[in-house]
Amino acid sequence: MTSSDDLKFKTVKVSDKGQISIPSDIRKEMKIKKGEELLLVKKGEKLLIEKSSTVSKKFVGEFNFMVRHAEAVAKKLWNNKEDEIWNKL
Repeated sequence: MTSSDDLKFKTVKVSDKGQISIPSDIRKEMKIKKGEELLLVKKGEKLLIEKSSTVSKKFVGEFNFMVRHAEAVAKKLWNNKEDEIWNKL
Protein backbone atom coordinates (compact mmCIF):
# COMPACT_ATOMS: atom_id res chain seq x y z
CA MET A 1 0.00 0.00 0.00
CA THR A 2 1.44 3.37 -1.00
CA SER A 3 1.33 6.38 1.28
CA SER A 4 -1.45 7.97 -0.82
CA ASP A 5 -3.58 4.87 -0.20
CA ASP A 6 -3.11 4.94 3.57
CA LEU A 7 -6.32 4.95 5.54
CA LYS A 8 -7.06 7.99 7.64
CA PHE A 9 -9.81 8.23 10.18
CA LYS A 10 -11.23 11.60 11.16
CA THR A 11 -14.45 12.50 12.87
CA VAL A 12 -16.49 15.52 11.87
CA LYS A 13 -19.64 17.01 13.32
CA VAL A 14 -22.70 17.81 11.29
CA SER A 15 -24.01 21.36 11.78
CA ASP A 16 -27.66 22.36 12.24
CA LYS A 17 -27.74 23.01 8.49
CA GLY A 18 -26.39 19.52 7.68
CA GLN A 19 -22.93 20.83 6.80
CA ILE A 20 -19.63 19.17 7.56
CA SER A 21 -16.10 20.55 7.46
CA ILE A 22 -13.35 18.53 5.79
CA PRO A 23 -10.21 18.64 7.96
CA SER A 24 -7.50 20.90 6.50
CA ASP A 25 -4.86 18.15 6.25
CA ILE A 26 -7.19 16.04 4.13
CA ARG A 27 -8.18 19.05 1.98
CA LYS A 28 -4.52 19.80 1.34
CA GLU A 29 -3.64 16.19 0.58
CA MET A 30 -6.61 15.82 -1.76
CA LYS A 31 -6.04 19.30 -3.26
CA ILE A 32 -9.64 20.29 -2.58
CA LYS A 33 -10.08 24.01 -3.20
CA LYS A 34 -12.80 26.42 -2.09
CA GLY A 35 -15.86 26.13 -4.34
CA GLU A 36 -14.82 22.78 -5.82
CA GLU A 37 -17.66 20.32 -6.40
CA LEU A 38 -17.67 17.02 -4.56
CA LEU A 39 -19.75 13.97 -5.34
CA LEU A 40 -21.54 12.14 -2.52
CA VAL A 41 -22.37 8.48 -3.09
CA LYS A 42 -24.49 6.56 -0.59
CA LYS A 43 -24.47 2.78 -0.60
CA GLY A 44 -26.27 1.14 2.27
CA GLU A 45 -24.89 2.73 5.42
CA LYS A 46 -21.72 3.97 3.70
CA LEU A 47 -21.08 7.46 2.36
CA LEU A 48 -18.29 8.15 -0.12
CA ILE A 49 -17.11 11.67 -0.90
CA GLU A 50 -15.06 12.10 -4.06
CA LYS A 51 -13.96 15.03 -6.18
CA SER A 52 -16.31 15.44 -9.15
CA SER A 53 -13.36 16.07 -11.46
CA THR A 54 -11.81 12.74 -10.43
CA VAL A 55 -15.03 10.88 -11.19
CA SER A 56 -15.33 12.60 -14.59
CA LYS A 57 -11.80 11.53 -15.54
CA LYS A 58 -12.66 7.90 -14.74
CA PHE A 59 -15.44 7.95 -17.34
CA VAL A 60 -13.43 9.44 -20.20
CA GLY A 61 -13.54 6.88 -22.98
CA GLU A 62 -15.85 4.61 -20.98
CA PHE A 63 -18.51 4.67 -23.70
CA ASN A 64 -16.26 4.51 -26.77
CA PHE A 65 -17.53 1.01 -27.54
CA MET A 66 -21.06 2.42 -27.89
CA VAL A 67 -19.88 5.15 -30.25
CA ARG A 68 -18.03 2.61 -32.42
CA HIS A 69 -21.13 0.39 -32.54
CA ALA A 70 -23.38 3.33 -33.45
CA GLU A 71 -20.98 4.39 -36.21
CA ALA A 72 -20.91 0.86 -37.62
CA VAL A 73 -24.71 0.65 -37.65
CA ALA A 74 -25.02 4.10 -39.26
CA LYS A 75 -22.46 3.18 -41.92
CA LYS A 76 -24.36 -0.02 -42.70
CA LEU A 77 -27.63 1.91 -43.03
CA TRP A 78 -26.13 4.68 -45.17
CA ASN A 79 -24.40 2.22 -47.50
CA ASN A 80 -27.69 0.51 -48.29
CA LYS A 81 -27.93 0.05 -52.11
CA GLU A 82 -31.74 0.26 -52.01
CA ASP A 83 -31.54 3.84 -50.84
CA GLU A 84 -29.39 4.97 -53.78
CA ILE A 85 -32.59 5.75 -55.67
CA TRP A 86 -32.92 8.88 -53.54
CA ASN A 87 -29.62 10.19 -54.92
CA LYS A 88 -31.13 10.27 -58.42
CA LEU A 89 -34.10 12.48 -57.52
